[in-house]
This record gives sequence, C-alpha cells and structure tokens, in this order.
Amino acid sequence: MATNGKVSVRNSMRFKSDPIFPQLFINNEWHISSKGRTFPTVNPATGVKICDIQEADKADVDKAVEAAKAAGERSAPWRKMDVSSRGRLLHKLADLIERDRVFLATLETMDTGKPFLQSFFIDLDGSIKTLRYYAGWTDKIHGKTMPVDDSFMSFTKHEPVGVCGAIIPVGQLIKETAARSNLKRVTLELGGKNPCIVFADSDLRLAVEETQKGAFYNQGQCCTAASRVFVEESVYEEFVRLSVASAKSLVTGDPLDPRTSHGPQIDRKQFDKIMQLIESGKKEGALLECGGRAVDDTGLFIQPTVFSGVKDHMRIAKEEIFGPVQCIFSFKCLPEVIDRANSTKYGLVAAVFTKDMDRALSVSSALEAGTVWVNCYNALHAQTPFGGYKMSGNGRELGEYALAEYTEVKAITIKLSNNL
Repeated sequence: MATNGKVSVRNSMRFKSDPIFPQLFINNEWHISSKGRTFPTVNPATGVKICDIQEADKADVDKAVEAAKAAGERSAPWRKMDVSSRGRLLHKLADLIERDRVFLATLETMDTGKPFLQSFFIDLDGSIKTLRYYAGWTDKIHGKTMPVDDSFMSFTKHEPVGVCGAIIPVGQLIKETAARSNLKRVTLELGGKNPCIVFADSDLRLAVEETQKGAFYNQGQCCTAASRVFVEESVYEEFVRLSVASAKSLVTGDPLDPRTSHGPQIDRKQFDKIMQLIESGKKEGALLECGGRAVDDTGLFIQPTVFSGVKDHMRIAKEEIFGPVQCIFSFKCLPEVIDRANSTKYGLVAAVFTKDMDRALSVSSALEAGTVWVNCYNALHAQTPFGGYKMSGNGRELGEYALAEYTEVKAITIKLSNNL
C-alpha cells in the first residue's frame, strides 16, 4: 500500500503465465553464458531476488558480434531485404511491445523500482513511439547529387556503419578506450548537472511542478535530472515554499501501486552515495527544507529532498547526485545566472521559465547545453535530437540527426564520355 512518508510494500505482482528469460539472447536463440556465471537482480523495493541473470563473458560478446556481422554480409537475408520490409519489421516489433506493455512495464518496475505508471506511460510509450518513428525512416534515407564540372556526375549514398554495441553506463571508459584503438566511432550520452533558470515573471506554480518533475523523476536517477534550480531573488522564498509543499505531497510506496509517485533507489551502492551527498550538503551549510532521510529498512527508499540556500562551491552543487535531491539557488541578474549555469563540466540539458519569449530565446542561445526546454521539463520526443555539450557526451540520439551516427556517406563520381 502506498502512503505519504511511510512505505508498506505489498507482495509483488506475479505473472505465472509469462516466463522470464534470464539467459543471453544471441543469434535469435537463448544461451547459457560460456563460463556459467550469473548475477542476481533484486527488487529494490523489497530486497527480494527476482532471478539470476546469465553474465556474458568475452566469448559470449564475440559470439554476438559475429552473429551481427553475419547478418550484415551482402549475401545475408537481412542485407538483401528491401528497405520497406525492414520498416514493417520495426512496426511489428512495436506492435509486440504494445501487446505486452503491461507485462514489460511491470518487469521494469520490479527490476528498477520505478513507479509503474512511469514505466507504462513514459518508458514503454517512448520505446514504442521511437520504433515507429524509425520504421518510417527506413525508405527515406536519401543521398544527394552535387554539381561538378560538365565532364563528371557526382552523387552520394548512405551505407550502414555495421555492428554497433550499446553499453551502459561506462561511457567515459569507452571514450578513453576508443581513443587508444583504431578510430572506432563512438557516440556517448553521459551525465549532467542540469541548470533550470526561473525568472520572476514566470508562472511560479508551473515552474515548481516542472522542475520537481525533473528533480524527482525515477527518484532522480536520470541524466536529465533538474539538479540546479536558479530562482530570481524576488520570488525565491515563495518558490522554495511551494517546492517544499510539492515534495511533501509525493507518495512514497510500493512501485506497483498506481498511487505511488516515488519509489526506491536502484541499489545499495547508489543509495549510500546519495545519503553521503545529502550529509555533505548539510555539513557545508545548505538548508535542508524537507526529506533527507531513508524511509524504512526493507527497501532502498529515500525521501524526496529539497535544499535551499545552496552555494556553487558545495558538493551537491557540483557533483551529479543521481538521486531525489533538489538544490535551489538564488540569483540577482541575467549575466550572473548565465555564467553560473554554464560553470560546469557538463552540458546535457537546461530549462528556462519566463513569460518573456525574447528573453527565453536569448537565454536559450547563451546556455551551453544540447537541449534547452522553455516552460517545460523532460519533454523528450523521438523526432527531436538529444545529446550533450562538453563532458555530457558526443553525438546525438533520436531524430533525423541520429541517423548520421549509424551511416557512412559514400561519394560516387562518374566520368561522362559524351559531352554536349
């Protein structure tokens, strides 16, 4: 049962008719790992083990890469398949995910602690929409013709890069390894210490709602977390008051209960790191307005936490917390807040809250971030590119821009024999 401030976790849902496959999926088959090693996955809300997962070794990864290479050979059925048929297969995958949406959302919630409604309406919905978006692109990746001199004709075509690996969450290590190797192409979506700027003319209740959505979504375990909120001095106290009231209204409890809006952290290591950073905030002089404590002993729950009076030199202002901690700063003037917002090694996302669209556009241009939201937060769409500046990553995901990361551009030039 979900409660406000206290957790009572029911027995997790069980889908006895739906199997869970903890094996490795390679070349369209389920496999036991080459060395037989496994690792447990635990429900962070209850501490109960869900199952043991097969742990892939180098030999397993090599086998998967070879299978992917074989699928990309010119004689392979996938390579020979016409592009429209590939799009239909992506639509079919989206249909299957939609069919099993409740089951998949439940597994995600049991595995990560994310509230079920977030898994169902955000994660699964986003996955389905992204597959359908790129299904529409399969027959629309066009080359160009280029004007050259009269004796030649040149055109381009886009060809697949080949086997791509998606690895989470050691992006910086991948970047360093790739730099030492053979120029492998790497795209990275890394961390963030994302600034939100709230001007006095903004809709204050909207700004509170959206910045807290950014701060507490998935218990703050999100690269886009709204972890630095800069509020203009004249409305600072009111913003803090409304933020505290909003944080206290969040319902902490069983993530499978639809009334729950705040679940547990994903594991003990992350839980301990967050609690240490909360303690550092208190020791360095920030004012703990609410939260800051573990909720109970059975799960990895941390109360939604709000700090006011945060200064730029504090650890909670500089380090990516990856937890349910909202840090609220004050500012006096526009040049000051732009400098402070950009004073970080990260540059993933940012937000601006104001009714003045001229100011919104000028501030958006000045912020060093790959995405800037105006009067909203976490507004992610399959059509819109996503990625970061500085240490927040390389390249872009989503939208047409992402296609460039997975294709090579080939220029073909033909000598014309008959000149008119």
